[in-house]
Amino acid sequence: MRVFITGASGHVGSGLVPELLQHGHSVVGLARSDASAAKLTEWGADVARGDLDDLDGLRAAAAAADGVIHLAFRHDAMVAGDLTGAAETDLAAVRAMADALAGTDKPFVGTSGTGLLGRANLGRIGTETDTMPGGYRIDAENFLIDLAAKNIRSSVVRLPPVTHSTLDTSGFVPSLISFARRNGFSAYIADGANRWPSVHTLDASRLYRLALESAPAGTRLHAIGDEGIEVRRIAEAIARGLDLPTRSVTPEQAPGYIGFLAAFAGIDNPTSAARTSELLDWHPTYPGLLEELAEDFYFKEA
Repeated sequence: MRVFITGASGHVGSGLVPELLQHGHSVVGLARSDASAAKLTEWGADVARGDLDDLDGLRAAAAAADGVIHLAFRHDAMVAGDLTGAAETDLAAVRAMADALAGTDKPFVGTSGTGLLGRANLGRIGTETDTMPGGYRIDAENFLIDLAAKNIRSSVVRLPPVTHSTLDTSGFVPSLISFARRNGFSAYIADGANRWPSVHTLDASRLYRLALESAPAGTRLHAIGDEGIEVRRIAEAIARGLDLPTRSVTPEQAPGYIGFLAAFAGIDNPTSAARTSELLDWHPTYPGLLEELAEDFYFKEA
């Protein structure tokens, strides 16, 4: 397939583009900068210049492709606290690409997060069948799933709060490490017993490829390696890597110590990928988060 990918030069894209090329697909990646375009060209992908605000460009690129994978998100707006603006941009981009794919039976793979299930306070392990009526990023997820009724083979990959590997330079783990360096300690909220799932970037990349190739229309998928690691244990692993102490902070203190992550750090988000594994024969094979935090690559300063 000729696949159009938004966010192609980003963290997950850096694993996904080579994964697709190695399996015989061709890739057109959306690039908003010369640096991103150069990276995609070096990998062997074609380049479509633009960004998520260029709705006409997104429609044209989607129309010219055999399938679409949507990875991009306005993380800059999210970090700045503009969650509404980031989500609105995302939904508008999804709608534009869907316009070009309606009636074609082409695959359209979108991205959401398991953290949304954590915010729903399920009180149990979240599964692919758990849904919510609406809200932050949920509106885009639900819209994508409903595209099955428009003869689009739509699916959504829910990523965990932590997607980790040597390709991860700006996700939750690098952010927590940066905050710990600044604070002089590695922070967690309250007793830190709440759990985060995680996945290795290359395992997630393989799942996106499988979704593109064979996920049934209207499918929610979970990219989960570790079902749930206590956040305190993650903080302790970061503390060991930096030779710093750990410290519990209250929810009220958290924004001063971990910034934008305060909105996410307290959620309890154990999540299963059992249905995804059975449906697509997808099984994570790369190291888990705590194994990787025992290495030194996350702690080398640029």
